[in-house]
Amino acid sequence: MKLYTFFRSGTSHRLRIALNLKGLDCEQVAVDLRREEHLDPAFKAINPQQFVPVLEADSHRMIQSPAIIEWLEERYPHPPLLPAATQDRAQVRALAAIVGCDVHPINNRRILEALRHRFGADDAAINDWCGTWISAGFDAIESLLASEPRRGDYCFGHAPTLADVYLIPQVESARRFKVDLARWPRVQAIDAACAQLDAFRRAAPSAQPDAH
Repeated sequence: MKLYTFFRSGTSHRLRIALNLKGLDCEQVAVDLRREEHLDPAFKAINPQQFVPVLEADSHRMIQSPAIIEWLEERYPHPPLLPAATQDRAQVRALAAIVGCDVHPINNRRILEALRHRFGADDAAINDWCGTWISAGFDAIESLLASEPRRGDYCFGHAPTLADVYLIPQVESARRFKVDLARWPRVQAIDAACAQLDAFRRAAPSAQPDAH
């Protein structure tokens, strides 16, 4: 397997976690977004959308982290990232979608670059923008976690699921944008539990070769 990634990319981060949880090793190819390497014609030939991550496996090239993680779950079903019961799967997917659909897309690099260059947003405005949507998402997640009696140490149950795969990179992003996490104790507890697991530690942005 070959993974095109960037250490600070939230979508790359979530895919690294999923790969680690599945016990899969892959060659990493760093695409430096700070130097706009994703805009190079050579990378556009790899992903016409010019985003990371991209995973090459089984003679195929896959884009979009939700699609890649679904492929991983189908191709390598153990350990599972989704619970067995249909209703429980829907709950875990909903938690993941709060981050994947409603928070991350409006806080990603191309949106922030547009805010900076088209609308003159400074760092304080960027942090305020990101904090607004992260807070809205975490408020919802915290409430859903509070209503789940089977939560355990993670978002659902006693082992990491797809919800944790999505949540932890967003917590990392919240810290980067100076969001105070104090009002979400359950989110903080899950972050602390995941930080004890090697799969999450090895996937962290600071642990990546291109972070240095």
